[in-house]
Amino acid sequence: MADFLTDQKKTSRALLVGVQTFDMASGEGAELLGELKELVENLGIVVARTVLVTMRAGEQPKFLIGTGKTAELIALAKEDECDLIVFDKELSPAQQRNWEEESGLAVIDRQEVILEIFADRAQTREAVLQVALARMEYSLPRLTRAWTHLSRQRGKGAMGGEGETQLEQDRRLVRDRIAHLKRELEQVLLQREVQRRRRMRKPVPGAAIVGYTNAGKSSLLNKLTGAQVLAADKLFATLDPTTRQLALPDGRTLLMTDTVGFIRRLPHRLVEAFKATLEEVVVSDFIIHVLDVANPNVEHHFATTMEVLGELGAAEKPMIIAFNKVDAADPQTLAVLRARHPEALFISVHTGEGLDRLLARCAELAIDDQMSAELLLPHDRYDLVAKLHQLGTVAEQDTRDDGVFIRGRFPLKQRALFEPFLAPAPTAPKRKPARPAAARAR
Repeated sequence: MADFLTDQKKTSRALLVGVQTFDMASGEGAELLGELKELVENLGIVVARTVLVTMRAGEQPKFLIGTGKTAELIALAKEDECDLIVFDKELSPAQQRNWEEESGLAVIDRQEVILEIFADRAQTREAVLQVALARMEYSLPRLTRAWTHLSRQRGKGAMGGEGETQLEQDRRLVRDRIAHLKRELEQVLLQREVQRRRRMRKPVPGAAIVGYTNAGKSSLLNKLTGAQVLAADKLFATLDPTTRQLALPDGRTLLMTDTVGFIRRLPHRLVEAFKATLEEVVVSDFIIHVLDVANPNVEHHFATTMEVLGELGAAEKPMIIAFNKVDAADPQTLAVLRARHPEALFISVHTGEGLDRLLARCAELAIDDQMSAELLLPHDRYDLVAKLHQLGTVAEQDTRDDGVFIRGRFPLKQRALFEPFLAPAPTAPKRKPARPAAARAR
C-alpha cells in the first residue's frame, strides 16, 4: 500500500466509505467520515466522493457490508474514475482481498491511512523504527493483496533476492525484518531510557501537553517557550515529542513536552508503537490537556483523549484542562462548556487570552512535588546555598554564628541533597516538676 500511495498521491482519486452502526451515537458515523476525509486529503489524495453506509444488521464476513451495497459502491468508484476505495472501519485481511478482487481497485482502511501519515511525518530514528515496525506487523497477514507495498518491494535489498515471490518466503522475510526492527528499537529505547533517567535526576518538574490532534498543542508550546515546533492546521502535524524549558512566574523552571496528538480509532498497534513517545505523559509531574473549543466535536475529543490516558495509566495525574481557541468559539458553546467543566481554563494561544492564568496554575502544580523545610548549612557550603536558590523557592535566609539558616520549599526529588542539613526543631524549655501540695503549704 505505501508504495502505491507514494507513487499515486498526486493523481489518486478516492471514494471514502463511512459506516454508521446501530451501536454508534446518532451522527457519529458522519463525523468520523469527515475526519477520514481530512486524513486522506493530508496525503495529497483527491476525494471524489464520500458515502455513509448505515448497517442495520451485523458485519458481513465477506465484504463487511452486503453484496448489493458492495456492487453499488464499486459502480460509484468506477463512475468517478477512482483508483482507491477507503473504508473508515477496519477491514480484515480477507475482506480487503475480497474487495480488491471484486473491484480491481486498491482498497484500504483508516488504519492504513494513519500508518501512511505517520510514515510521512516521522523524523527521529525512533519514530521511523516505530512506524516501520507497525507497518510490517500490519502487512504480515495481508501479503497476498494486490496493492501491498511489500509485494512491490520484492527483490529489493533486505526484502529478498531476485525471484523470491512465494508467499512463505515473503512471510519469512517480513518476520525477519520485524525481528530486526525490534532489536534496533530496543537499542534506541535503551538510549532513551538513559536520557530520561538523567532528566529525572534533575530537580526540574515536567508537564506533558496532550490532546486531540490539531487542538493547538504545538502552538501552545511555541507561544510559552519560544520553541520552533511545526504547528500546522493538519492532523498529526508533529509526531516526535519535543521538550523545552519554560520560566514560571516565580522564576522556577518547568520542562514542557509536546506529544503526538490523539485521534478516534487510532490503531492499537500505533498506540503500542508510540509508547515511548507517550511515555513522556506517564513520567510527567502533571498534564496540560488542550482542547479545540471551536470544534463541534470537542466533547468527543475530550473523551477520546481521556480514554487513551486511561490506557497509559495516566488519567489520574494532576491535570489542567485548557479549552483553546476561545477567540473563534461562539458564546453559547463557551457557556455550556464552562458549566460542564468549571475547573477548566479557557485560553487563546492566538491572542494570548488566559495564558497568564495557565502559567499560574502550572506554578501551583509544580510546587506540589516540593516540601517545606528549614535548613542549617555550614559556612563552607555556600555552593549548596546557591544550588538551593536554583532548585526551589527560598523564603528566608539568615547568616548565623553556627551556619546559614534557610527556610523554603524544595523538590522532593532532591531530598537526599538537603536532608542532612534539616534544622532541628526548637526544643521547649524543660518545666520544673510541680511541688506536692503539702510542700507548698509549708
